[in-house]
Amino acid sequence: MGDPAYEEITREHPCYNKAAARWFGRIHLPVAPDCNIKCRYCTRLYDCANENRPGVTSHLMAPGEALQHVQRLVERDRCIRVVGVAGPGEPLANKATIHTLRLVHRRFPGLIKCISTNGLLLTESLPALREAGVRAVTVTVNAVSPAVGSRIYDYVSYRGRVYKGTAGAELLWRAQHEGIRQARESGMVVKVNSVLIPGINDHHLEEVARAVKAAGAHVMNIIPLIPQGEFAGLLPPPPARVNLLRRKLSPIIDQMSHCRRCRADAAGRLG
Repeated sequence: MGDPAYEEITREHPCYNKAAARWFGRIHLPVAPDCNIKCRYCTRLYDCANENRPGVTSHLMAPGEALQHVQRLVERDRCIRVVGVAGPGEPLANKATIHTLRLVHRRFPGLIKCISTNGLLLTESLPALREAGVRAVTVTVNAVSPAVGSRIYDYVSYRGRVYKGTAGAELLWRAQHEGIRQARESGMVVKVNSVLIPGINDHHLEEVARAVKAAGAHVMNIIPLIPQGEFAGLLPPPPARVNLLRRKLSPIIDQMSHCRRCRADAAGRLG
């Protein structure tokens, strides 16, 4: 891609590089239970050892416990290259996230630190994230149109106020756009996750792809809907439809095709 930061970080980051996923692993630290938006497709009420989806964890960890967990896994598995926080709630809505990443960065400065976020608080969190060694950021962007976003998000909670409908969706996209732009300008690698929701945003994702690319995102990951929450009655998009959309959008922004929709406590190599 001609971006030295991207090439350096993704060389060993399994979530950005399909070839790296064969050899290198990651650790997700479940230290962030609270969330500041309500996605209509999200539920975090269940945990099953055989359930592999975002928002699921068997156990919430405190920062010190998370550091010990990393220590054990790194000693056991020499393939670990990445440590990140992806939930089970919104990482940047939890003070434990930055605390944990700082602890891990002091002890393991050579590991890649990353975070997955809805982007609402990304801009104001960037100085602390840089201090904690974070070099890769994933932002979930499901809509750039307030009308489409209002069908996906029940509410957005920001600075003591709750925003609903198009006001909430517009606020969220504004924050996401600025966060992506500033993260890219600061030298971070930026991936965008977009949940493909049939009948809601399937015909809107081309607009999303163009908007996030213009903001500075390096790569896009289209995630097929897991029917749950308010969207439990929808059918998930078939793999052929997802792959067709990825091929359609790949001339706009590079597409990830090997996502495993990891749990908030995932560890090891993908799959």
